[in-house]
Amino acid sequence: MGSDDRRRAIGKVTSVSADRFVIEMLGGTDNFTVVGFDDVHYVARLGSFLMIPAQSEYVVAEVVGLREKDMASDGTGEFDKANSAKYLDVVPVGMLPATGEGKFRFGVSIFPSLYSDALYALDGELDRIFDTETVAIASIGFEGADCVPNDATRFRNLGIGQSVVFEDYKVKVRIDDFFGGHVAVLGNTGSGKSCTVASVLQALFEKSDEHHARGATFVVFDVNGEYHQAFGEIPNKTDIGVNRLILDGTAEVGRFRLPHWYLDLSEWELLLQASERTQAPILRMALGLATLFGTANSAQLNNIRNHILATCITLILGDETSPGAKRTRICGILQRFQTAEITPHTLLPMITVNYGDMKGLDAAYQFLAGGGRNPGFIIPELNLPDYDGTPFDFAVLGDAIDLALLYEEAHGNRQIRDYCSQMVTRFKALQDRADYQFLRHEAAAACDRESFLAKLLGLSPLAGGRLTKSAQIVIIDMNAVEDEVVELVSAVIARMVLRLLRQAEPRNRFPVHLLLEEAHRYVASTPSRHAVDASRIFERISKEGRKYGLFLLVASQRPSELSKTVLSQCSNFVVHRIQNPDDLSQIRQMTPFISDSVLRRLPSLPKQHALVFGNSVNLPTTFKVRRADPLPASDDAKIVDLWFHEAGRPTSLRLSPPLPLPPSPPAPLPPSSRQSGE
Repeated sequence: MGSDDRRRAIGKVTSVSADRFVIEMLGGTDNFTVVGFDDVHYVARLGSFLMIPAQSEYVVAEVVGLREKDMASDGTGEFDKANSAKYLDVVPVGMLPATGEGKFRFGVSIFPSLYSDALYALDGELDRIFDTETVAIASIGFEGADCVPNDATRFRNLGIGQSVVFEDYKVKVRIDDFFGGHVAVLGNTGSGKSCTVASVLQALFEKSDEHHARGATFVVFDVNGEYHQAFGEIPNKTDIGVNRLILDGTAEVGRFRLPHWYLDLSEWELLLQASERTQAPILRMALGLATLFGTANSAQLNNIRNHILATCITLILGDETSPGAKRTRICGILQRFQTAEITPHTLLPMITVNYGDMKGLDAAYQFLAGGGRNPGFIIPELNLPDYDGTPFDFAVLGDAIDLALLYEEAHGNRQIRDYCSQMVTRFKALQDRADYQFLRHEAAAACDRESFLAKLLGLSPLAGGRLTKSAQIVIIDMNAVEDEVVELVSAVIARMVLRLLRQAEPRNRFPVHLLLEEAHRYVASTPSRHAVDASRIFERISKEGRKYGLFLLVASQRPSELSKTVLSQCSNFVVHRIQNPDDLSQIRQMTPFISDSVLRRLPSLPKQHALVFGNSVNLPTTFKVRRADPLPASDDAKIVDLWFHEAGRPTSLRLSPPLPLPPSPPAPLPPSSRQSGE
């Protein structure tokens, strides 16, 4: 040990175990304060670090407790505090090379011997522990070209706040490690989660010099409508773009709409709660048929429609019902579905009913099924079309379900209509609900998926078929809709983005981050009570998304209600005050490498303070979060200011439509009129 190390020794190691050391401080340390050769050091502050030499490295130990043991009495019955022994309880957290510029590494491989010296940490050692390097010179241009401008820099680390233990030390996260994995921001309501998320993104996008984070893509599922205020000023400071898409359930111009043909089969099944054994096959058939009735009558498609109509009608012609009932059912079918060949004008004259007898039955059979010189319309061994996302009118699906039921009845399943009655009822209810207007598109107004996804991801076309970023933050404001709509929209969007990035070439070159605000509401640990369970797709993204460049940033006040799979795949955590025992237990289970002394701080963390740990920081660190400016629209209500005011002050609450004004009281009569009885 060098002379400088001897000069900064503050105690000796008196106890060594796998997870805890005890250090007895040297005499003359008043109030656990050491005056070193370079500065005054508060070595006994909880959360501070000590350096313990072990061969050519230092064991970095965190102070988790301090105590003293009285050794003497002055004869008056009072202990001599000045001469009492002082002890520090420390836990080993990592190793740091004693010389050079070697980096800190988490975990301890060499343990100190008894009576090793314990040293206070120098500023240079803290620099290496906290990894304070901020920027790196950008040396890579687009596809091998020179960097423009050639002196541009890029962030390597990102400052997210100020250490509460070490003065003048900014807490930073490594960008590659923080945004290159899934992140969880947890904490009770009012503890500052939204402000933390806003401040992190503001720090990322408000870089003052070139290069800016133009390649970032954050899709924000804003269920409380609070982030537009926080990010609205960013475009005024840099060329970073922010788009806001408002989902309020309507189909009004300028509102976010999700074409229903973007839903895949599993999402349709969940939306209509179709049972797997009976209802799901009918729904799959109906979705395939619906695309036929929404497209031009090409020869192939028209032949399929003719086949379905001919099969259903021949079944009706051959059943045991009365001729009048048969004709009525056939008329009902032809009112909904007809082709150029099978129409009421061509078929109904053949099946007139006269005194309970249906004449022309054989002619109708030959016309539909074939006979003589007429080939008919029934195609043996026909394979019905699969659902492929082709645009179709929403109302057509109801007709297609009815046609699929008829087709199934044509093959002998006479009970299928009863089995599917609940699904049909759910579809009709969905068709009438005002808050699902955003889903009910007309095929004529169809937009292609590429344009939809480009807008969703903030992309604009360039010449030559290339795309460029026009918006780095895309906010989907879902404050006006219910949780079941939030689940549906978030699940469909997440699935579409995952599919896009899976098929992209080259892979993992367009990172996308999905910010899930109030994630426990739609990424729950228990199956959703709503139709579409969004947890399925987000659990898949948490397990597979990293290899495709799709990441989750999960914000929640109830980690115990979050999907265990999603939470277990997060590699970085920012945890605010948490007091619920179930939530604390959940955090302990998912972070076994964090000491109990660190976790015990969580219930008492002040507002705007948090604990950060994970792959992006060397050590778990408590910090004061960088203040967001402007703040998201989630500030606390000023109760005193809003309660105590003058009489008659109007409230800021507005109702739509506004309440009618109360009638004015009648004017009092003049005294002469009251006396005369007028």
